[in-house]
Amino acid sequence: MSGNSIALLMPGQGSQFVGMGRELAESHARAADVFERANDVLGSDLRRICWEGPEEELTRTENAQPAILLHSYAVWVCLPEEVRQRVMVGAGHSLGEFSAYLAAGALGFEDAIRLVRRRGELMGRAGTVRPGTMAAVIGLDPETVRAVCESVQEGTVVPANYNAPGQIVISGDIAAVDVARERALEAGAKRAVQLNVSGAFHSPLMAEAREGLALSLEAVEVRQGRFPVVANAAAVPVTDPARARELLIEQLTSPVRWVECVESMSDTSPDTWIEVGPGKVLTGLMRRIDRGKDVRAIGGPEELDAVQALVEEGDDA
Repeated sequence: MSGNSIALLMPGQGSQFVGMGRELAESHARAADVFERANDVLGSDLRRICWEGPEEELTRTENAQPAILLHSYAVWVCLPEEVRQRVMVGAGHSLGEFSAYLAAGALGFEDAIRLVRRRGELMGRAGTVRPGTMAAVIGLDPETVRAVCESVQEGTVVPANYNAPGQIVISGDIAAVDVARERALEAGAKRAVQLNVSGAFHSPLMAEAREGLALSLEAVEVRQGRFPVVANAAAVPVTDPARARELLIEQLTSPVRWVECVESMSDTSPDTWIEVGPGKVLTGLMRRIDRGKDVRAIGGPEELDAVQALVEEGDDA
């Protein structure tokens, strides 16, 4: 890995689990310090929620989002410097886009974790003001899913996440999503499964949250990052701070164009792809998008040790 260029992947909501980051912090002082700093910045015990739960508390949007960013950043700071210097491009899924900007140095840690806590609060509130839901549609192409959504008259429903070929998440009003699920199955979908979420994320129903997030972003410094971050809403690499702000706001009500983001990252011809943080969701999606990619998930001390061994092996070669 020492001589390779690297693409960085940062996971999004749904990757959280009780116990996340605990083994990492127990074995790496840098990670332990990041968890301590998070508690100080937020004025609450996010570390306890990550490590002890309960799951219901960790899963709440306002906790899950900063928890995932925290774990991702804790892994990032523990990576060998040689590995971090090899990152040529990054991207994150939904809230993971903030983690990617943090790793790139475009956001500071304190600003980033406060932003995603606020983002989670705003999205949770929007889900209360206008209740909505999401569903995963398996086995249909994007054009068919879009046509299904456009055919629904019972409310708003739109494609929200283009996660992988044959895996698209739809989002919107509860009645509209229910109808869209039925029509997707009629159109040949293998499955159309409702997701356990607190709102219709990445849909027009999140409009309530945009103004609050825009105000929060105005209050923080966004710098030019060391490497570009491919934005979910536009699937293009971004380094300009003003454009980064604009697309992070747009992302709330726009679909996560993940397949296109991966294709955009592929234009830099990375040798290795690493998913940094809890879980292996993006690693799994990558294998559905392109099985030929060298991709690995790094979330705990064992994976970090394996990366270190690869670096040392490269140095000896």
